[in-house]
Amino acid sequence: MMKMLTTLKTAVIILCLLVTSINAQSASEQHTQAVSIIDIAGHQVPVVKDGLYDRFRSNPPLSVVQQEAPQVDLSWFTTINKTKVDAGFETYSPNFYYENSRITAIFTADLDRLKALMPAKVLEIVQPLQVWPNRGLVALTAYAYHYCDNDSYNEIALSIITSKPNNSSWGPLTLVGQSMSNDYWGYILKLPVDTELAKVRGVVGYNLPKWLTKINYSETDKTITFEILDSETGKTDLVIAGNKLENLSTEEEFVTSSFTNLDAKGQLISGYAVSRQLNYASTMDDDAFQITLNEGSLSQYIKSLKLGEMVKYEYVPEFQSTLYTPTPLN
Repeated sequence: MMKMLTTLKTAVIILCLLVTSINAQSASEQHTQAVSIIDIAGHQVPVVKDGLYDRFRSNPPLSVVQQEAPQVDLSWFTTINKTKVDAGFETYSPNFYYENSRITAIFTADLDRLKALMPAKVLEIVQPLQVWPNRGLVALTAYAYHYCDNDSYNEIALSIITSKPNNSSWGPLTLVGQSMSNDYWGYILKLPVDTELAKVRGVVGYNLPKWLTKINYSETDKTITFEILDSETGKTDLVIAGNKLENLSTEEEFVTSSFTNLDAKGQLISGYAVSRQLNYASTMDDDAFQITLNEGSLSQYIKSLKLGEMVKYEYVPEFQSTLYTPTPLN
């Protein structure tokens, strides 16, 4: 009897192991089947199979979006028309970002270093804002695009805050003017992302300094955190953490963020995004934002800017956005 029970127990264990193995193989196959390979300007790009981009290439019907994300308010997007454009590949502008979060910290930085990082042709028409002698401003923003035309991804933007093209810079007065009008200008220094689709579209269509690396996004009841890994070593490069501020404003606010850049042919271009901020708050409290720099390439780059005081921290847990394809800048 004991021998029979032992044999039965062994058979059950073997059966469980077999089922586990089959399930693991099935999951692996499903993971493989969950990716489609599409061509973007000669680049073979993996995208989410049957995701928004796979099906609609930046032009999904809002009815489909509403069906897949019934919690999202699409009223703003119904007022905006998309246009088919050639951005090195056929696409539609603007790109819609339906459900997103971000944190932004603005720091002072070494002005001479900032000027040295900008192309001479760009410096001819815009200038880094000087807030006091030899100190400019940079914005470090971490984005979590939870649901958009490009499916979902995370992005880290490091930008120099500049004057508008062909406008004089009056330092703090210019910054106050941009802040009051919610119309900001900058030059983008670094822009790592965590999907190949976001990288290729950004490099080909916008000539932006994007590269692919792992970005881990996480939340607690008090903070929102982005861990950026070094693309070469796979080790943690830097960690950005911001507090979830209280007393959020729920009054709808529109913010325009524009950038000046050179296209692949070296010609001046500009692009912009309009954000509809639904929940947001800001503070000047240094303790609300933490950045941990390690030895990776992005950390080393940030260290070279000689960051000083944090001027402002913004917590925007809910916003929508439209990103327009760049155009030539006269």
